This record gives sequence, structure tokens and C-alpha cells, in this order.
Amino acid sequence: MSETRIGILGYGNLGRGVELAIRQNADMKLAALFTRRDPASLTPLTEGVPVYSADAVADHADEIDVLILCGGSATDLPEQTPRYAGICNVVDSFDTHANIPQHYAAVDAAAQGAGTVAVISGGWDPGMFSIARLYANCILPEGQDYTFWGRGVSQGHSDAIRRVPGVKDARQYTVPVPAALEAVRAGENPELTTRQKHTRECYVVAEEGADLAAIEKAIVEMPNYFADYDTTVTFISQEELDRDHAGIPHGGSVIRTGKTGAEGEDQHVIEFSLKLDSNPEFTGSVLVACARAAHRMAEEGQTGCRTMFDIAPAYLSPLSGEELRATML
Repeated sequence: MSETRIGILGYGNLGRGVELAIRQNADMKLAALFTRRDPASLTPLTEGVPVYSADAVADHADEIDVLILCGGSATDLPEQTPRYAGICNVVDSFDTHANIPQHYAAVDAAAQGAGTVAVISGGWDPGMFSIARLYANCILPEGQDYTFWGRGVSQGHSDAIRRVPGVKDARQYTVPVPAALEAVRAGENPELTTRQKHTRECYVVAEEGADLAAIEKAIVEMPNYFADYDTTVTFISQEELDRDHAGIPHGGSVIRTGKTGAEGEDQHVIEFSLKLDSNPEFTGSVLVACARAAHRMAEEGQTGCRTMFDIAPAYLSPLSGEELRATML
């Protein structure tokens, strides 16, 4: 396959993670960067890469093979992915699980109409965790699924805390409950509530003179974010936050417990886990592999929307079939 020319739309944490991943793949080239900011205000790490306005993708579509969309799932990707799939091959990391079927339908219609390939919901969950769940369910049809996230920074929850009056800055960590994780790994098949699976740790920098008790109450009672969890709030200085909580680590485990045998007497546990120093850099690495697959499928004449369920593993790799069979099978 020829070199894959990548365009990146959006140059935040994820966009920079994609750029770093491209630099580790010899068959990939960062061909263009697109932004909603002033293009002159951005300086990519990769020298010589042109920076264009996000509105100029159509003008430069012939310069790229795949456009990786690095916007957010709440408001950016539902509009951007169908729009740009109507122009070129695209990859996104849409991660609002409940809305994936609706997103897929909109993107598929656009890609089919334009004759492009669009890979949605790439990343680690959805993405690699989704594949782990699928394989495990195929292998152990009689069983139970568990997904644990963390210990890691939740960027959405951290942002929710920062919107509380009196909060200057904050980081929130999602943490699996050790007893719950141990019970699942032991094959006990526990029935777990939301509160029993994860806790929330909040590190908060308050504005000078703010009511700390009111801030803590607003956080722990916040619906959809913290009310259903055992949540701790620790007030620290900005210096401590910058020193001890500057990274964006994450990870987690997908576990399926199941049984085989005439009477279900044999118990099995399948576990797939990740421990990530940088959530956006790892996610960016997955998106780059998906871009390779999108380029290959497009060269074969395929069109329409795909998820990681639909991508043959070999399409993600830069190695040939012969090399894969000789080294990894």
C-alpha cells in the first residue's frame, strides 16, 4: 500500500496525540492540519506541515487520504463527521455509547453518497474494549460482562467540577473499587451497582474566599456525574494540582466470566486491560491505525461507515499478510 497522507482536524490534546503517533509510523505522513482557530496561531511539532482553516478541507481534499477528526463527541463530531465524510475518508473517536447507532446512520448515509470510507468510534472504549467484549462473548456465550474504568482522569467530569461556582481548577479521577474488581476476577459473578463498581476522587483548587462546604456539596450531589458514586473532594493549591495532577492517565479492564461443560462446571475468566500514561496519545495511536485501515478499504473500492468491529485486524497493521503470519500468528 502507498503512504497514507493524514489530515488532522483539531489541534488540542487528541490532535497532538495523533501527530505524535504519525511520527512513529513510517507509512504515515502528516500532510495538513485544519483548525477552527486562526491558522497562523498554530505551530505544529512537525516542520513544514501547512495549517488551514477547518472550512478549507474541501479545497485540500486531494492532498490527503484520510482526515482524522479530533473534536468532542458532545457537539463537534455529530456535525463534523457526516459533513467531512461527504468530502473525504474520515476517522473519528465518537464515544457517546448510547448514540453510536444514530451517529453511524448519519455518517453512513454521507459516506455512501460521496463514495468515501468513514471509521467511527475508534479508540479504546469504544474501540479496543468493544472488540474485547465481542471476542469474549463469542467464545463464552454463557457468561457475564464487566467493564471497569480507571484509575484515570475523566476530562468531562473534571470540566463539570470547574463549572461549579467558586472552583478555579480541578481534576477528577475514576477509580475501580478493589473489592468489586477482585470478586469479578475470582469468577464470583457479583451483581454490582454503579456505586459498588467505581469511586470518584476530586482534587479542587478553590477561588480565594470561596465557600468550601458549598463547593463540596455541589460536587457530591451533582446528578449524572457524582450523585450515584462515593465521592471524595480534596482541596489543594494550584501549585499542587500543577505538580501532581498535570498528566492525563487512564485505562481499565474488560472482563467476561463464563462457563463451559455439560453442567457448566468449568469456569473461565477473560480479561483485557489497559494502563495508559496519556489517554489522548494512546487514543491518537488507535485512530492512526484506523486511518491506515480506512485508506486500504477505500483503495479496494469500499464505501460507507465502519466501526472497529468491521475492520479485519490485518488492515490495521503496516505489515503484509506474509509478515503477519510469520511473526505474530
